[in-house]
Amino acid sequence: MSGATEPLPESTRVGRTVLHVADLAGTTAFYQRVVGLAVLTRERTTATLGVDGTPLLVLEADADAPERDESATGLYHNAFRVPTRGALGDALARIRNHWHLDGASDHGFSEALYLADPEGNGVEIYRDRPREDWPFREDGRLRGMSDPLDLDALATDAIGGTGAPAGTTVGHVHLEVSSTEAAREFYAGTLGFDVTTDLAPSALFLSAGGYHHHVAVNTWHQRSTPAAGRGLEWFELILPDGDAVAAVAERVEASGGSVAELDDGVEIADPDGIAIRLRPEE
Repeated sequence: MSGATEPLPESTRVGRTVLHVADLAGTTAFYQRVVGLAVLTRERTTATLGVDGTPLLVLEADADAPERDESATGLYHNAFRVPTRGALGDALARIRNHWHLDGASDHGFSEALYLADPEGNGVEIYRDRPREDWPFREDGRLRGMSDPLDLDALATDAIGGTGAPAGTTVGHVHLEVSSTEAAREFYAGTLGFDVTTDLAPSALFLSAGGYHHHVAVNTWHQRSTPAAGRGLEWFELILPDGDAVAAVAERVEASGGSVAELDDGVEIADPDGIAIRLRPEE
């Protein structure tokens, strides 16, 4: 457990992520054709994409914003979870037909494909194995592993879907931070996530409800300055009700952090200035 006074509710999950991009049309087309999301709404400077009417990703045009500096913290990858291995095989087909694959791994608890969008934002598309098959250690934490994924076998399991199916979600968000210890204190000690895999000082994986991770952080590229520029604007954590949101907000304020009230929740920031919005289930 994390040592937080109140763990996050087990049903806590990731909601939307918001990216600032220079080329709205090109980036929207990527998430349609390659990731398989549907455009739910489109305005002059904004596109909202998702699955089965549920928004998962918001793209905001901001051509005047500078590129994210190589030293800046921020997004490592945004991870879209598909419900079946067949759907992951379909994602592989879309990537091969329309884009390029950067990597693929078998993590024991999941099978994952890695790529980047046209603006360099990392993307993961993955499917979970059944929880009873996850590689837990005796201490209850997950064993970190990254084995090669058999892409030929995955391709044969494709079912011919042209888009991401119903049940696709943002499964987790992986961040580049300046310090895993500062991140541990915030995400575990203040928010209430549990640490599921501890590779500090290089990486931490954290979750609620026994999931393998809802948030991951790493220092692999030695980022050292606050989040700024294009890329991740904010990501969303959805809690079961308003009381749960208020409890987290109180802990953030008690730790010296700031809390901004929104119409549907609150906005906070981690030690690197990465914005997080908390809202209750609708």
